[in-house]
Amino acid sequence: MFVGMQLARVVEASQELARTSSRKGKVEAVAQVLREAVTELKVVPVVADYLSGVLPQRRIGVSWRSLRELPQPAHQPNLEVAEVDQAFSTIGQLRGAGSQSLRREALDALFARATAAEQKWLRGLLTGEVRQGAGDGIMIQAITAASGVPDAVVRRAVMIAGFAAPVAAIAMSQDSPGAARQAVKQVTLQVGRPLRPMLAAAAPTAAEGLEALQPQGGDVAVEAKLDGIRIQAHVDHREDTVVRLFTRTLDDITDRLPEVVEVLSALPLEQAVFDGEVIAQRADGSPEPFQVTGARTASSADVAQLREQVPLTTYLFDVLHLNGEDLLDQGGAERWQRLAQVAPDLLVPRLVTSDSEAAQDFFAELVAAGQEGVVLKSIDQPYAAGRRGAGWIKVKPRHTYDLVVVAVEQGSGRRKGWLSNIHLAARGEDGELVMVGKTFKGMTDEMLAWQTQRFTELATNTDGYVVQVRPEQVVEIAIDGVQRSTRYAGGLALRFARVLRYREDKPVAEIATMADLRHLL
Repeated sequence: MFVGMQLARVVEASQELARTSSRKGKVEAVAQVLREAVTELKVVPVVADYLSGVLPQRRIGVSWRSLRELPQPAHQPNLEVAEVDQAFSTIGQLRGAGSQSLRREALDALFARATAAEQKWLRGLLTGEVRQGAGDGIMIQAITAASGVPDAVVRRAVMIAGFAAPVAAIAMSQDSPGAARQAVKQVTLQVGRPLRPMLAAAAPTAAEGLEALQPQGGDVAVEAKLDGIRIQAHVDHREDTVVRLFTRTLDDITDRLPEVVEVLSALPLEQAVFDGEVIAQRADGSPEPFQVTGARTASSADVAQLREQVPLTTYLFDVLHLNGEDLLDQGGAERWQRLAQVAPDLLVPRLVTSDSEAAQDFFAELVAAGQEGVVLKSIDQPYAAGRRGAGWIKVKPRHTYDLVVVAVEQGSGRRKGWLSNIHLAARGEDGELVMVGKTFKGMTDEMLAWQTQRFTELATNTDGYVVQVRPEQVVEIAIDGVQRSTRYAGGLALRFARVLRYREDKPVAEIATMADLRHLL
């Protein structure tokens, strides 16, 4: 009797990953499980997702609240990976009246068959809290180790396929490394399946960004960086019109944005994949605060009412596929020309120039209008899916403030053993300290070591995770702005906060005030 791959084997491997600090050790641990999964090929992509901490179904309507109370665990492992995957798919498909009760029953039935270790791991998988230190880099190298396909070939395929799991399935299903390499090289963009978005490096000014892109001079595209939500839009008119909209993290949000679907459905084309932005705007065309757009795109309830209250405007800045032709390897100028031909009314504001002053003026104009800044783009470079390519450079205004640390969190993963994420406060109107955000961005290893010692000295109490400290250490923070927030008592939160340096020379009495921060609103 055939016995499929056991969930216990995946959980065991996950625990091994969490214990192993060696990158080579992590890669070999994942590769070994992929090799074992070949005896049941259909579970290879599931195993790859699980060991990446990813739920293949993405969301199945189960929240952490529904996982607080679980049935008594099984004494012996007996769950197969395929069974678990099918159970999650079934749960995710439950809809309508009585679905909540049916979902509860299905969850209880599944978890009753899981051991204590399996229950803990499954709960982490469903809530996105699997901590095993095996991200994309480890999985890509593991596929290479298990299949013999070169790293660069696997990496490109994963970027275009969006996730590592389908690439693992293709690579591991072949009889030889040569066949696997050829099969993986055939992975191409598919309309309807999201690929990883190209990312941008950063520069402090438009002039420096232009110089980095064209050190010998020459034209650069300067495009508005809108303060909205990035989307990847797939349009297919070959049979029934199908439009699918994906976020930057490749979540499908099509049902939430009917006005965007309508606009894209009307474009004169057969097939296309676009990169763009959706944004809520005021009557005068200026952007609403970012959280207005964010709240609208995040909600799937009462879509018709939300559309009326907060309509979204669609902008496009790239086309990756058009009418059967992949454009990823075409230069930026060619892609823009093709985009302008099919969607001339949806283009983001754009300036092509070699003049640094003109680029800086365009940046200042956009920021004054409430946008995030600009993205400078090479007009020659291809679209580097999933990578922070050399062809795009973002420029945003940077604001710096001195704030005080009021608490710090225990680190995890690579930062385990250090005090990492710091809680930041500004001075309120009466001199009291008001928390405005958290960050661990910008910290070097030297800074982590220093602050671990410093905040251990300042510690007053802890719950085992968050360490409260005496508010004596001032830190200089860079932010892109602030936004209104109900999370903190002061009603606002920092946006994209990162640490610049600790200020030994600055007393707490001189830190920024809430009024200083509200000025950015």
